[in-house]
Amino acid sequence: MEKLPTWADVVLVPLISLLLAAIISAIVILAIGNDPIEAVTVMVDGAFGSASGIAYTLFYTTSFIFTGLAVTVAYHAGQFNIGGEGQAQIGGLGVALVCLALPWPHWTLALAAATVGAAAFGAAWAAIPAYLAAKRGSHIVITTIMFNYIAAALIVYLLVEVLRPAGQMDPATARFPTGAELPNFGEIPGLSLIFSKRVPANVSFFVALAACWGVWLLLWRTRLGYEIRAFGKSESAAVYAGISPFKVVMVSMLISGGLAGMMAINNVMGEAHRLVQNSAEGAGFIGIAVALMGRNHPIGVFLAALLFGFLYQGGAEMGLMTSIPIELRLLLQGLVILFTGALDTMVRMMLGVFFRPRTKEAL
Repeated sequence: MEKLPTWADVVLVPLISLLLAAIISAIVILAIGNDPIEAVTVMVDGAFGSASGIAYTLFYTTSFIFTGLAVTVAYHAGQFNIGGEGQAQIGGLGVALVCLALPWPHWTLALAAATVGAAAFGAAWAAIPAYLAAKRGSHIVITTIMFNYIAAALIVYLLVEVLRPAGQMDPATARFPTGAELPNFGEIPGLSLIFSKRVPANVSFFVALAACWGVWLLLWRTRLGYEIRAFGKSESAAVYAGISPFKVVMVSMLISGGLAGMMAINNVMGEAHRLVQNSAEGAGFIGIAVALMGRNHPIGVFLAALLFGFLYQGGAEMGLMTSIPIELRLLLQGLVILFTGALDTMVRMMLGVFFRPRTKEAL
């Protein structure tokens, strides 16, 4: 297979993968008797045609940035963290315990404490699979998947038996105090001129942007980041250079789990204002596709997260405003994952034909 130029690998491959997914989705829409042009128009208008639509798109984008960055850090260390869903749910537990612990006087203090709590709980949940991989050779994919189900069961038990207030029927914690509720875009000076006060997008979006910068700084501007990337490229070469495999696996997975856990500050603290079941809402799994499509780079992760935020919000609007079933959103997401993941090599081979160097015989 021909090696592609960097610009083609970073730009063309994701774009062609997205185009192929869109073409197949259009064929499916035509097959069920609907108009694909109408579907695209409704999705774009629903996601970006109003302040409310933009706010919902950025709300979903925020969650996907955190989980996409989580997969990215682990990937550069040669680890495929599939446990973002469980780590995000346990991170939500950390947020809830912090927010309910004190009558916070201001959201800035609560945000700082809840961010630490979310990252610590998410990292702790990733630590066990990391240790098993580093010390026992357990497959990180299998263990992190298993821990997703354990996390879900644990959260249900805690919400039903431990954290649910007396007399409350639904399995959820009590509402957080007012000082622990994050302001949304409609409550931020300047942005309030654009957004209403009831939009879900909140200040955690800016925390997600800071996390993108922090991950870039870590991976490409620190010694630890160099060790992580070196180990991910070649374990034997890294060991020969004196890099500890145990350290790299543990540290990278702890950072990865912490980033996944931080997703909860958006859903739990910024939107629901309490911990509920399934607080991650599938964002942990979407983060895998976000990282793959973003080529495991923070900038790419942000753009891919924005794309999936568009698919989430636009797909919901399509399901409400047209006769096209909302499940088609899942189809499009699945196709994007298929082409950016499983069929990535196929797309590269297709492009390789155009970048193959011409020989003298051909000339």
